[in-house]
Amino acid sequence: MNTTPLPAPHRQLGVSLLELVVFMVVLSVALAGVLGIFIQATRASADPQQQRQSLAIAESLLAEVELMPFTWCDPDDANVETAASAAGCATQAEAMGPESGETRHATPQFDNVNDYHGYSMAGIVDIAQQAVAGLSGYSASVAVTAGTLGNGFLSITAASAHALRITVTVTSPNGQTLSLDGYRTLHAPNAAF
Repeated sequence: MNTTPLPAPHRQLGVSLLELVVFMVVLSVALAGVLGIFIQATRASADPQQQRQSLAIAESLLAEVELMPFTWCDPDDANVETAASAAGCATQAEAMGPESGETRHATPQFDNVNDYHGYSMAGIVDIAQQAVAGLSGYSASVAVTAGTLGNGFLSITAASAHALRITVTVTSPNGQTLSLDGYRTLHAPNAAF
């Protein structure tokens, strides 16, 4: 009988083929999940851009409207600065919406805040009716209504017709809408408030 001890088995060094295949499968599943999250985040990142662009369009159009005069008479009327009410106009009192033939971009142009009531554009254009690059998928509309300001002694009621509420609504290419409101008060030096 041989009493020589058997050599101790050697520990295997490295990775078996089966372990390597399992590692690759687990890694690919994890990588697919992470890539899916990145793809979803990339798609969603376009939405804030469109929302910021919609806000910029709305602010620009609202500023344009708010800079227009708001008087009892048409700004071309001889009594525009002296009329104490719409009855004091020499030719034509202002009414909601544009006067006959007035547009935003051609002569005669809008010349009063309320001329913008009902104005809309599909594809954003500047005041000269030139398309603004990259904004063809957006649309905008303007609504002008009687406004109420304040709630105390010095408040202006809608019935007084001394304030207008301007609402600009912009729709982005993905169908989201954004509305921005502003107010304009009457400039009539002789009006009794």
